[in-house]
Amino acid sequence: MFEISWATTWGSTWAILLVLLDIATIARAVTREHRSAASRLAWVVVIMSLPLVGVIAYFFLGDTSSDRRSDKKLKDLRRELPKLPKGEMASPELPLLYRQSFARAASVNGFQPVAGNRAKVTTDSDESIDWLIADIDAAHDHVHLLFYIWLTDRNGTRVAKALMRAAARGVSCRVIVDGLGSRGLLADPLWKAMKEAGIETVVAFAFRFALFAAFFRRLDIRNHRKIIVIDHDTTYVGSQNCSDAAFLVKKKFAPWVDIMMRISGPVAWQSQRLFVSDWMVNGGTDISNLLQRETPVPDGGFPAVVAGTGPNISVQGVPDMAQMLLASAQKEVVITTPYYVPSEALQQQICATAVRGVRVRLNVPANNDSHFVGFASRSFYRALLKAGVEIHEFQPGLLHAKILTVDGQAALVGSPNLDRRSFDLNYENSMMLADPATVGAIVDKQELFLNASLPVSRKKVESWSITRRVLINTVGMMAPLL
Repeated sequence: MFEISWATTWGSTWAILLVLLDIATIARAVTREHRSAASRLAWVVVIMSLPLVGVIAYFFLGDTSSDRRSDKKLKDLRRELPKLPKGEMASPELPLLYRQSFARAASVNGFQPVAGNRAKVTTDSDESIDWLIADIDAAHDHVHLLFYIWLTDRNGTRVAKALMRAAARGVSCRVIVDGLGSRGLLADPLWKAMKEAGIETVVAFAFRFALFAAFFRRLDIRNHRKIIVIDHDTTYVGSQNCSDAAFLVKKKFAPWVDIMMRISGPVAWQSQRLFVSDWMVNGGTDISNLLQRETPVPDGGFPAVVAGTGPNISVQGVPDMAQMLLASAQKEVVITTPYYVPSEALQQQICATAVRGVRVRLNVPANNDSHFVGFASRSFYRALLKAGVEIHEFQPGLLHAKILTVDGQAALVGSPNLDRRSFDLNYENSMMLADPATVGAIVDKQELFLNASLPVSRKKVESWSITRRVLINTVGMMAPLL
């Protein structure tokens, strides 16, 4: 009897503790800031349906915060670092239709749109690397590079060697890579050689002691940015990592098809500001003096503004910018993204844009490197097609470009995908610009991508089997958990 009572008592105690743990986790999920109602409800269901497993899943996948020390340091830097360069910088005259979109983009980091910028769009991944190496070889003061993924393939090695040459002639070279995305480089002798050559390096979200670190921060919060700044006035923006298009770590999906723009002008200061912040928050030396330089605005050029978003930086900034551009559209919108798992509001805005008579074309990969995302993306097809959105699936490789263009006049280009991860978890960088010539060149790229894609018909989607529809919609229902 004593043993039975003892076991019963301990069983009851554990049951009570488990219930209290579930309640506490549910309270955290419900009160967590910057989460949608759908996300909160989904996590409550998971926690209640899967005792203990749901709690563990929430702390590994549900919280959207990195470690407290980094969060505090970033908050301090955002307050202390200047938001505008020295000297007077008059706001450019923006087209009326896009003023609110630019205002939302500017609010992300406290920047302001600035005119006097000029850009060229690269033809392909190899040309992007060729241009970058030429700029590194011509640099006389500094080279700043941040990549989520840096591979030790042909192009990745070429860039590393160009940096070594620059460092040897006295140019200050600084590199930031993500601890997960660039883990191959970090374990390769090339990384050591770069440091020995005088290149300063830091690792964002170092991926060490993962199981231990998981108790203090969410492991899949990553620095997904692609930032390049050379000698203050030259920057690049786009989707390409430092690698070959063959992308050997996921070669069965190759080639990876990207877009990069080389921009010269005062907007480069804003990219520099993002780099300086990321450099210092991840343990780099104080280089804030680089932001004290006056930035003259040359005559001509187009207006642009940079937006650097993150889980604790203007949450929902990416979908807000996209939604406001969509609302301004009069004739045509072209959306290019590898991962389409939008917020409910963004999905509704895209559909509403098509319903009111604007031609909306969405281009996504036919074969996604993430099967989960591929299924989730297709769960949105039926509603999009019903609203009149034209969906195209890119065939020859993985379309990795992230572009939104409106009426051939304004564009949003950068590192974020149109998915919950880019909205809520990743540190991303985008540029909004308005210029018929430059946006026209971007649209030309989008047209090339569309020419290599096949349209998805409403009839085809409606012919999906019950099993396929159940699978796709079930995965789609899990989107709020991301």
